Amino acid sequence: MRRLDQLLASLGYCSRREARAWIAAGRVTVAGRVADDFGAKTEPAHVLVDGEPLDHPAGLLLLLHKPVGLVCSHHRGEGPSVYGLLPERWRRRNPPVTSIGRLDKDTSGLLLLTDQSELVHRLTSPKHKVAKVYRATLDADLPAGLAEVFTSGTLLLRAEDTPCAPAQLRVLGPREAELTLTEGRYHQARRMFANQGCEVLTLHRAQFGHLQLGDLAAGQWRELPPDTFPP
Repeated sequence: MRRLDQLLASLGYCSRREARAWIAAGRVTVAGRVADDFGAKTEPAHVLVDGEPLDHPAGLLLLLHKPVGLVCSHHRGEGPSVYGLLPERWRRRNPPVTSIGRLDKDTSGLLLLTDQSELVHRLTSPKHKVAKVYRATLDADLPAGLAEVFTSGTLLLRAEDTPCAPAQLRVLGPREAELTLTEGRYHQARRMFANQGCEVLTLHRAQFGHLQLGDLAAGQWRELPPDTFPP
């Protein structure tokens, strides 16, 4: 149970001060009765605002097709952000909606967004080894034996002292490949190819765990059920 004014503010409806004004104006009902105490503790399922149930009171989980050109940052100085694609109310939630891992500005593809911090920690933890599949186009032909190098578990990236975990490489063409990673190191896919003399020209994340984009267009998102990643 939560205080009514805190509940409305945390779900992005308004500030706590504004919530008190909404309650005084009769816009909020609890269990069928007009609320008159902004400090009363209540179950979110019992609350209506302007006659409508609360918006995702148990939390958000979204699958987004990230376009090239957007960053995964809440800092405005870093440029246009993936969060600008979301409804304004969702951008005001607290805890804030954030990405589960990141894709850099020049990478497109599947990105998960949530306001559930436990889920972020669980899916980004190295011990859970969630597979991410990337499709890359390169500036040079793939070297012979590259798949064996990536799966060996011995590839050491510049300025690091721990080798990359074994990764799977599937060759799609002379300069195209699909790379499956279970880690989330900084710019890992680009750095792995660069280590072997290939610059990544385009990079697209096609899969995260068991999830795929399907026919979801760039810049669009869809909601996922809360049990998508059971504990």
